[in-house]
Amino acid sequence: MKKKENSSGSGLKIIPLGGLEQIGLNITAFEYEDNIVVVDCGLSFPADDMLGIDLVIPDVTYLKDNIDKVKGFVITHGHEDHIGALPYVLREINVPIYGTRLTMGIIENKLKEHNLTKVKRKVVKFGQSINLGKFRVEFIKTNHSIVDAAALAIYSPAGVVVHTGDFKVDYTPVFGDVIDLQRFAELGRKGVLALMCDSTNAERPGFTPSERTVGKTFDTLFEEHKNTRIFVATFASNVDRVQQIINSAYKFGRKVCVEGRSMVSIIETARNLECISIPDNTLIEIEQLKDYPDEQQVIITTGSQGESMAALSRMANGMHRKITIGVGDTVIFSSNPIPGNEKPITKIINELLRKGTDVIFQDAHVSGHACQEEIKLIYSLIRPKYTVPAHGEIKHLKAQAKIAESLGMDKDHIFILSSGDVLELKEDSAKVVGRVPVGAILVDGLGVGDVGNVVLRDRQHLAEDGIMVVVMSLDRGSGMLAAGPDIVSRGFVYVKEADELIDEARQVVDEALQRCLDRGITDWGKLKNTTKDALSDYVWKKTKRRPMILPIIMEV
Repeated sequence: MKKKENSSGSGLKIIPLGGLEQIGLNITAFEYEDNIVVVDCGLSFPADDMLGIDLVIPDVTYLKDNIDKVKGFVITHGHEDHIGALPYVLREINVPIYGTRLTMGIIENKLKEHNLTKVKRKVVKFGQSINLGKFRVEFIKTNHSIVDAAALAIYSPAGVVVHTGDFKVDYTPVFGDVIDLQRFAELGRKGVLALMCDSTNAERPGFTPSERTVGKTFDTLFEEHKNTRIFVATFASNVDRVQQIINSAYKFGRKVCVEGRSMVSIIETARNLECISIPDNTLIEIEQLKDYPDEQQVIITTGSQGESMAALSRMANGMHRKITIGVGDTVIFSSNPIPGNEKPITKIINELLRKGTDVIFQDAHVSGHACQEEIKLIYSLIRPKYTVPAHGEIKHLKAQAKIAESLGMDKDHIFILSSGDVLELKEDSAKVVGRVPVGAILVDGLGVGDVGNVVLRDRQHLAEDGIMVVVMSLDRGSGMLAAGPDIVSRGFVYVKEADELIDEARQVVDEALQRCLDRGITDWGKLKNTTKDALSDYVWKKTKRRPMILPIIMEV
């Protein structure tokens, strides 16, 4: 039976299903009567305590329960935290996707990879609008750290909501036009019901520097390190950054090799769509590096966040098939650490320094997100009646709320939402009217959602204290112990050096089992619990550890 929450009345409902309280997992539903339009569908990367997890995607139960209302996904840009969950979500919610040229090119690659060829998709140009039920969505040109980023004007019978997507105000972009501030001003003059604005850099004063400033930095670094092989680590999707690295390499007579599967794929897509310009005979394959001296090589690679399996880490650790980084090489980190990635980044920097590599990890990056003055500019142009800070942790959302207040906005018109809140907007009112189910779905290998809190807790337990397996055999006829108990441990103690401990543990279990059997207790459940209790008490007294204990009973 379909859920009917939040379907009554004629207000516009904004329902963030992810992307608040954290960086990543961006997905927001806009609902008006029997129509739902979904903006973005991103993933996030696992936290340290999510052992073995590959990706985290949003729980879209609300969309599944209201599938007949969902008109489509509208995508702001091609970063993983805005498109990465699409291949998983589209299996259950197969509705059309709308996005700009490069955004759709990257999504196409993902759909092919996941064999989702029957999904409807449409490339939208800036200034163009699409009609989705009672919604009309207009794509507005913005600037970000990836080409073809868009803001959205979402028209509904209740009013217009402007969603900035991820943006900055860059007056000298590397590729394409500047942000369409004129369109924002036109919307503001006509009246905007609500603004959802990028909060990532809301704590930072001033303006975000233009992406072009990094080009000058690369020129300087290439001049200073003209006699070394240069590696540049950056995000795979930062096409403008790759363009500037290629520009500097060409200027200094270097050949460029792109390494890392995701980066190769995105650069190929961008090149096919003419979103990047590469001079003839500049780009070479990895096999051709041997034909050029080190001082004529630039390797652009993934792994700027210290990912253990990314190309940079494998080169640094000597695990890469064809390239090893060592003495005399220069490595430039052209990205800022994503919160939580500081440790793995520091680890790989230390590893590179230990090998005698020159490492540069400052001044070769600018953010793709608006700082305070740019956010003020957008507010001043749009002049929204209500505002819903988006994209960020609580501290980022609160920082934007302060900016809105400083511009004279009424506190009662600023809504700091949590994922799952349902904000209903009408011309003369706005209030949170309920909640919908939200959460994180964990992707482990081919399994989607089959690892939950219980499994993670077990993995944490195993990681902290290890496991002891107790194996025993019971005689089918008499019910008496026929063999064992034998104890095998992993991640607890090194058995060869703890023979006495294991022997005593075996004796403790044996005595506890014999007491049960002597009393005529042959229920396997009770025998397993007795084994666990006896062994757990003994091990705690001896070692102050609590390994996972797994009794196995066989019948002979």
